[in-house]
Amino acid sequence: MSQMQLKEGERIDQLFSTDVKIIQNKAVFSYSIDSVLLSRFPKIPSKGLIVDLCSGNGAVGLFASTRTKAPITLVELQERLADMAERSIQLNHLEKQVTMVQDDLKNLLEHVPRSQVDLILCNPPYFKSTETSKKNLSEHYLLARHEITTNLEEICQVSRHALKSNGRLAMVHRPDRFLDILDTLRRYNLAPKRVQFVYPKMGKDANMLLIEAIKDGSTDGLKILPPLFVHKDNGDYTDEIFEIYFGKREQK
Repeated sequence: MSQMQLKEGERIDQLFSTDVKIIQNKAVFSYSIDSVLLSRFPKIPSKGLIVDLCSGNGAVGLFASTRTKAPITLVELQERLADMAERSIQLNHLEKQVTMVQDDLKNLLEHVPRSQVDLILCNPPYFKSTETSKKNLSEHYLLARHEITTNLEEICQVSRHALKSNGRLAMVHRPDRFLDILDTLRRYNLAPKRVQFVYPKMGKDANMLLIEAIKDGSTDGLKILPPLFVHKDNGDYTDEIFEIYFGKREQK
């Protein structure tokens, strides 16, 4: 794909630890660290079927594709974002592995078989639709960040029907929704199993959480993983985050 095929305002960014290239547009949608962390959080099955809900420009599913040969289905409602994802699939020559579906996630079972999905990844809208503090965003960001076209309840309900028994749902979300997330998962027989809180730096409050749940799993055995810090006090990435973005540092 040449630069000439990029649309106005678009650029190509690369996650250097994977060589995956993603078409971005700051005015429309750009992935951030939450997408990168989500793609690395769960154990990615080597085969079966993976679904990336609320896929945006496809970053989570495309990053995950480097860790498996399993087919991956991206699902995104917004046409503009789905178009960027489709072209990123082509850019990375992943047409045989990754499929883009532009549709409402409530229609997921029209695109994948019921109770046959091994892993669902989801970077959902974080904010309840009643939260108005940041609604001066573009329409694309507004729908991506606020629970207007979907919400936590619908995501868990759809996941419940699509996942196979012992299939897993992995999400990135906001810590202040933690209790709401736990309640909603359990209401749909999705047992929370692993949680990790992400902090911008030592001494700051957590601003993200990663959570993984198993369909029909036991409600016992929730594991709280060690905290993940993004930056050192001097502003540099911590070693763990540096490795996620750039690969292991060369030993001197």
